[in-house]
Amino acid sequence: MNLVIIGFGGMGRWHSLRIKEYNALGVGKPLTVTGVYDISPDRQKRALEDGYKVYGSPEEIWADSSVDAVLVATPNDLHADYVKQAALHHKHIICEKPVAMNSDEAVEMYEAAEKAGVTFEVHQNRRWDEDFLTVKNIYDNSLIGEVYLIESRVMGGNGIPGSWRRLIKHGGGMMFDWGVHLIDQMFQMIPSAVTSLYSEYSYIYGEEVEDGFQLTANFENGVKYRITVATDCLRGLPRWQVYGTKGTATVNDWAITGGVTTVVTGEDNNVQGIKAGNGLTKTMAPRANNSKNNSDLLIIRAKPFEFYRNFVEACLGNEEGYIKRDEVVRVFKFMEACGLSAKNNEVIKNTF
Repeated sequence: MNLVIIGFGGMGRWHSLRIKEYNALGVGKPLTVTGVYDISPDRQKRALEDGYKVYGSPEEIWADSSVDAVLVATPNDLHADYVKQAALHHKHIICEKPVAMNSDEAVEMYEAAEKAGVTFEVHQNRRWDEDFLTVKNIYDNSLIGEVYLIESRVMGGNGIPGSWRRLIKHGGGMMFDWGVHLIDQMFQMIPSAVTSLYSEYSYIYGEEVEDGFQLTANFENGVKYRITVATDCLRGLPRWQVYGTKGTATVNDWAITGGVTTVVTGEDNNVQGIKAGNGLTKTMAPRANNSKNNSDLLIIRAKPFEFYRNFVEACLGNEEGYIKRDEVVRVFKFMEACGLSAKNNEVIKNTF
């Protein structure tokens, strides 16, 4: 399959390099990047240096019968038009997240692709993050008992990246940048409906979009799930903290350091009080070693380049695409509810 990348910035070029690795590894049918379209002269030059044909306009792509698919990696507000035009000209489509500016626009894009009979996949690549898969395995298999609280965090100290991500009109802000990933992971992890949510946005840097946020979602099955995204934090907290009725698991980072502690006895009757600041505590004292068990994380490895492999097979009609329309729209509706919660400082009680 021949693919043209629309938007050859950071993510567009990253895809070109990853697709080369995918083809070299031979884990699926070939997907070949043959061309690039970008309005930046510098990026056009880079594309030529990388050996790609540079298209002068989107119309040249649509008219080229050798092009089977496009990958859209432009600012968020441009996604819809490119996706609809690609569908109209019967090109299969990969689109970077967030696929649209709102849930209604996302539905329109899916309807255009379905009408044209083309495969349309949103690049929700963090479903294959191995830290996420490791935590999902803890949840799915009750490795620390019944999980009742999950904390998912992404924290950095570099502010909002780039330029257009700081502007509302281009779909900037950390909810669209990171929330779309972490909420998708949340829904992939917890097979239950959300009954209520509360969200707060931060504006530490004074931009018109949020530079971070916190949200809490309560699920029908009793799980509480918290997500934190920060761009002003120079010393971060663990990437994941998972609490269960029989233990606690910590994943510190994307390198998947951390561990699991489970209880050997339900209650430690030999807790010794410890000095705590200017006082004494038994409540917060550590458990005795014979009442708990420490173990390494069972790391779950992802299948390499599974997104690209599945996309090609879906285009050929051999498999269903992994990223479903209802899943994408659900994430958008949840993000919209988070925005309403943050704006009005209220708990949103609804079913998502």
